Amino acid sequence: MKKFLPYIIAGLVLLLLLWLVFSTQQTRHVLDERISFNKRDKIPYGMYVAYHSLFHIFPNASVIVNKKKPTLWDSLNISTDKQALIIISPRFMPDETELHRLWDFVKTGNTVFISSHTLSYDAQNFFNCDDYASDLSLFGLDAETDSLSVKLLSPPFPDQKKYDYPGRQYDGYFGKYNKDISYELGSKNDTDINFIQLKAGQGSIYLHLAPLTFSNYFLLHGQNINYYNKMLSLIPKDTKKVVWDEYFLHKRISLGSNESKGPLSALMSQRSFRAALWLLIILLALYILQEMRRKQRTIPVMARPRNDSLEFVKTIGRLYHEKRDNKNLGKKMAAYFLEHIRNRYKLSTNQLDDEFITSLGRKTAQPENNIREIISFINNIDETDEIADERLADFHKKLEEFYKTG
Repeated sequence: MKKFLPYIIAGLVLLLLLWLVFSTQQTRHVLDERISFNKRDKIPYGMYVAYHSLFHIFPNASVIVNKKKPTLWDSLNISTDKQALIIISPRFMPDETELHRLWDFVKTGNTVFISSHTLSYDAQNFFNCDDYASDLSLFGLDAETDSLSVKLLSPPFPDQKKYDYPGRQYDGYFGKYNKDISYELGSKNDTDINFIQLKAGQGSIYLHLAPLTFSNYFLLHGQNINYYNKMLSLIPKDTKKVVWDEYFLHKRISLGSNESKGPLSALMSQRSFRAALWLLIILLALYILQEMRRKQRTIPVMARPRNDSLEFVKTIGRLYHEKRDNKNLGKKMAAYFLEHIRNRYKLSTNQLDDEFITSLGRKTAQPENNIREIISFINNIDETDEIADERLADFHKKLEEFYKTG
């Protein structure tokens, strides 16, 4: 079997290579549906176009990337104005401290634009709103039935043109919001609002619940780039610094199976790589099993160890019995019995009283009368000059019963 093993492995590897070639040719035109939200990704649901368009929309402003939490900002200054922070994330998950930091930042005359599929519970309470997800793919519907359609409201925009694309929906809408302090800016249909503005001091916070409208797929479909340009036209033109935030992107709690989770997840999402990995594991397991079978030896039968100490005690007992020294023999038998109690049942034998008898009975389930007779004999050995053969034999019998059942 061993001499054929290299040929078997070589044949399986050859079949794997052929399968990889044909499967790659068949699947290389399949749409990459990973939702990455990464500004460097040129895949359909990456943010390459949205990020690089900022340089054209704000030609007089510096465009910076932030990766730090609001309390540790080095690219933004909370005490100055004319700054804009853009947060694009599948889930916006700030804590209470971060929310207050963003609010203070806006009040000094700055802008925060948040586009997210879901707002955290803390964020909903802070902004006094409720959001509802409407991603059809979450309910197992086919990708062909999953599409997105949005529009901007008039006013403040001049028209209410709809923008759509045949890609992933992955959006939501506001079920409740405070209309006294909020301005409706956009919707996913005629009734479900998905884009609002909140005023804070000299600045504004924009909440948008369709983050895939910033994806490459949406922006490059038809005239959808106009939707993006109109939304960002709400940010003042005299803004001096535009910051693309990645802190909240990486802080999100990943629940979706299509979101980017790292290099290994990207590789494991490829069927060819998974097949190659499993084949390698199976071949390695076969090789290990083959080597184990070849080198395995017969396990020798080990004889059960004899209780030499018990045999020694019996031998010594016979010697004392032949000399008719019953009292000395009784002491030896008693000493061995007490040593047995200490080692096996962890009981102190300093006081052989009623409490000791009761404790030993509980641990051994022996009849209390039998234990009491054994202890009585041990306690009376030193007070007796001679021990009759019958009494010693009776003591030995009770000890044997104890050892068998104790």
